[in-house]
Amino acid sequence: MNDHKKGLVLTAIGGLALSFDVPLVRLGHGEMWSTVALRSTATFAAAIILWLLVRRLSSSRPVLIPGRAGLAAGFCYGISTIAFLGAVFNTATANVVFIVAFTPMYAAILGWLILKERPSPATLVTMLVMFFGVGLIVSGGLAGGHILGDILAAIASFLLALAITLSRAARIDMGFVPLVATIIPATIGLSFVGTSSLAGTGGFSVEHPIWLIFDGAIMMPLAFWCLATGPKYLSGPEVGMFYLLETILAPIWVWLIFSEVPSARTLLGGSILVLALIGYSAWQMRRVERMRVKTMASQTI
Repeated sequence: MNDHKKGLVLTAIGGLALSFDVPLVRLGHGEMWSTVALRSTATFAAAIILWLLVRRLSSSRPVLIPGRAGLAAGFCYGISTIAFLGAVFNTATANVVFIVAFTPMYAAILGWLILKERPSPATLVTMLVMFFGVGLIVSGGLAGGHILGDILAAIASFLLALAITLSRAARIDMGFVPLVATIIPATIGLSFVGTSSLAGTGGFSVEHPIWLIFDGAIMMPLAFWCLATGPKYLSGPEVGMFYLLETILAPIWVWLIFSEVPSARTLLGGSILVLALIGYSAWQMRRVERMRVKTMASQTI
């Protein structure tokens, strides 16, 4: 298997694993803060075990949190997890994944502001189209009474984009940062659970914890590792296409398991988002291929 095929397989596995995140969270049937605490604790524990195994079995010595940039990115990842899970509990799954799909465009805006990377005209057009799609979804949230969940999804998307931008600006390996950063939601979740337990108003409440443990300890590390490793062998546009697997598949899994049907506005807005991203990624792939051919031609002259 050549490197390109390896990248395709790894990234496809990562995108597929990520698509099961929301369904597994929903299958846990837990209270929000209990869910945040259990899922995040499982991910953090898995990250530490993986880190120790990597250090033991290879010559690589990855750093868990590389400096201030790592701390800043980790903070963004940690809070984005809370916002994401809060969105899952407060709006429809389709709304969550469609709004979070706006992350690449947030990243382009932040790259422009922080890294001085001016977006191409195609990127700007895609942004405008996607803004329209997100607007349709949020307007549906206003009408359906779940605007809080939509706002939390938008916050999660922005924080993810900020974490990615900070990582790119630092130009250092942050492979473990998203996983280790789950200590933040784990700590906050446990504090809320502990407080409610002491107050006698609740406490830890998850009907089926095995689903959350499986999600946090297996699926999330697998997804993050594959999506972090696959791009080494692929172009950026190709990676972006596989990230769409979650956007497309998560609502389907939830529909099959929970019979949750997205609203008409959500479907329309989501379709606009997905088609815009597919078109943008296809254009980028064609552009990268043209540049590659041009480079090869110049080298043969």
